[in-house]
Amino acid sequence: MKKNLLAISIVLVSLLGATNVSADEEAFTWTCQEGKQFKTSGINDKVRLIWESKSYDLERQTSLPGSLRYKNMNSGFDLVVLGNKAMLFNIKAGVRLADFCQTAEMKSGKLPHLFAGTEPFVQN
Repeated sequence: MKKNLLAISIVLVSLLGATNVSADEEAFTWTCQEGKQFKTSGINDKVRLIWESKSYDLERQTSLPGSLRYKNMNSGFDLVVLGNKAMLFNIKAGVRLADFCQTAEMKSGKLPHLFAGTEPFVQN
Protein backbone atom coordinates (compact mmCIF):
# COMPACT_ATOMS: atom_id res chain seq x y z
CA MET A 1 0.00 0.00 0.00
CA LYS A 2 2.78 2.45 0.97
CA LYS A 3 4.69 1.62 -2.22
CA ASN A 4 1.59 2.36 -4.33
CA LEU A 5 1.07 5.71 -2.59
CA LEU A 6 4.72 6.58 -3.06
CA ALA A 7 4.58 5.68 -6.75
CA ILE A 8 1.40 7.73 -7.24
CA SER A 9 2.96 10.69 -5.39
CA ILE A 10 6.07 10.58 -7.56
CA VAL A 11 3.97 10.51 -10.74
CA LEU A 12 1.82 13.43 -9.56
CA VAL A 13 4.83 15.52 -8.57
CA SER A 14 6.50 14.91 -11.91
CA LEU A 15 3.33 15.77 -13.81
CA LEU A 16 2.56 18.87 -11.77
CA GLY A 17 6.17 20.02 -11.87
CA ALA A 18 6.18 19.75 -15.68
CA THR A 19 3.16 22.02 -16.00
CA ASN A 20 4.57 25.11 -14.32
CA VAL A 21 6.39 27.79 -16.26
CA SER A 22 9.51 28.73 -14.36
CA ALA A 23 9.56 32.19 -12.84
CA ASP A 24 12.37 33.38 -15.13
CA GLU A 25 10.62 32.26 -18.33
CA GLU A 26 8.28 34.81 -19.84
CA ALA A 27 4.99 33.44 -21.14
CA PHE A 28 3.61 35.02 -24.31
CA THR A 29 -0.13 35.09 -24.99
CA TRP A 30 -1.30 34.34 -28.52
CA THR A 31 -4.76 35.61 -29.48
CA CYS A 32 -6.43 33.76 -32.33
CA GLN A 33 -9.53 33.88 -34.49
CA GLU A 34 -12.78 32.75 -32.90
CA GLY A 35 -11.64 34.04 -29.49
CA LYS A 36 -9.17 31.20 -28.94
CA GLN A 37 -5.96 31.74 -27.01
CA PHE A 38 -2.82 29.90 -25.93
CA LYS A 39 0.51 30.76 -24.31
CA THR A 40 4.09 29.82 -25.09
CA SER A 41 7.35 30.17 -23.23
CA GLY A 42 10.89 29.30 -24.15
CA ILE A 43 12.68 29.68 -27.48
CA ASN A 44 14.68 27.75 -30.03
CA ASP A 45 14.71 23.98 -29.51
CA LYS A 46 11.95 23.50 -26.94
CA VAL A 47 8.78 25.47 -26.32
CA ARG A 48 6.21 25.04 -23.58
CA LEU A 49 2.64 25.38 -24.91
CA ILE A 50 -0.21 26.13 -22.52
CA TRP A 51 -3.54 25.19 -24.09
CA GLU A 52 -6.80 24.96 -22.15
CA SER A 53 -5.00 25.13 -18.77
CA LYS A 54 -2.65 22.24 -19.59
CA SER A 55 0.94 22.52 -20.68
CA TYR A 56 2.92 20.52 -23.20
CA ASP A 57 6.59 20.59 -24.17
CA LEU A 58 7.03 20.83 -27.93
CA GLU A 59 10.27 20.05 -29.73
CA ARG A 60 11.48 22.10 -32.69
CA GLN A 61 11.16 20.31 -36.03
CA THR A 62 12.65 20.90 -39.45
CA SER A 63 10.46 23.37 -41.33
CA LEU A 64 10.33 25.46 -44.46
CA PRO A 65 12.53 28.58 -44.60
CA GLY A 66 10.86 31.52 -42.85
CA SER A 67 8.79 29.33 -40.57
CA LEU A 68 9.17 27.46 -37.31
CA ARG A 69 7.48 24.22 -36.33
CA TYR A 70 7.17 22.63 -32.91
CA LYS A 71 5.59 19.23 -32.18
CA ASN A 72 4.74 16.92 -29.34
CA MET A 73 4.10 13.51 -30.84
CA ASN A 74 2.47 12.13 -27.67
CA SER A 75 -0.21 14.82 -27.44
CA GLY A 76 -0.39 15.49 -31.18
CA PHE A 77 0.12 19.25 -30.79
CA ASP A 78 1.78 20.89 -33.78
CA LEU A 79 2.55 24.62 -33.67
CA VAL A 80 3.44 26.28 -36.99
CA VAL A 81 4.78 29.84 -36.71
CA LEU A 82 5.23 32.22 -39.62
CA GLY A 83 6.40 35.82 -39.46
CA ASN A 84 2.89 37.22 -39.17
CA LYS A 85 0.79 34.42 -37.64
CA ALA A 86 0.75 31.00 -36.04
CA MET A 87 -1.54 28.00 -36.34
CA LEU A 88 -2.06 25.26 -33.78
CA PHE A 89 -3.01 21.76 -34.92
CA ASN A 90 -3.73 18.46 -33.26
CA ILE A 91 -2.25 16.05 -35.79
CA LYS A 92 -3.53 13.01 -33.90
CA ALA A 93 -7.11 14.22 -34.26
CA GLY A 94 -6.47 15.79 -37.68
CA VAL A 95 -7.88 19.20 -36.68
CA ARG A 96 -6.78 22.81 -36.62
CA LEU A 97 -7.31 24.03 -33.08
CA ALA A 98 -6.48 27.71 -33.59
CA ASP A 99 -5.83 29.89 -36.63
CA PHE A 100 -4.36 33.32 -37.30
CA CYS A 101 -2.79 33.58 -33.86
CA GLN A 102 -0.62 36.56 -32.93
CA THR A 103 1.17 37.92 -29.89
CA ALA A 104 0.86 41.59 -28.96
CA GLU A 105 4.32 42.17 -30.46
CA MET A 106 3.26 40.60 -33.75
CA LYS A 107 0.21 42.86 -33.93
CA SER A 108 2.60 45.83 -33.83
CA GLY A 109 4.62 44.41 -36.75
CA LYS A 110 7.40 42.62 -34.85
CA LEU A 111 8.44 38.99 -35.26
CA PRO A 112 7.23 36.46 -32.70
CA HIS A 113 9.54 35.79 -29.74
CA LEU A 114 10.17 32.28 -31.06
CA PHE A 115 12.30 33.74 -33.86
CA ALA A 116 14.84 35.09 -31.33
CA GLY A 117 18.21 33.51 -32.08
CA THR A 118 17.02 31.84 -35.29
CA GLU A 119 17.54 32.61 -38.93
CA PRO A 120 15.88 35.93 -39.78
CA PHE A 121 12.49 35.75 -41.45
CA VAL A 122 12.71 36.85 -45.08
CA GLN A 123 9.50 37.99 -46.74
CA ASN A 124 9.20 37.40 -50.47
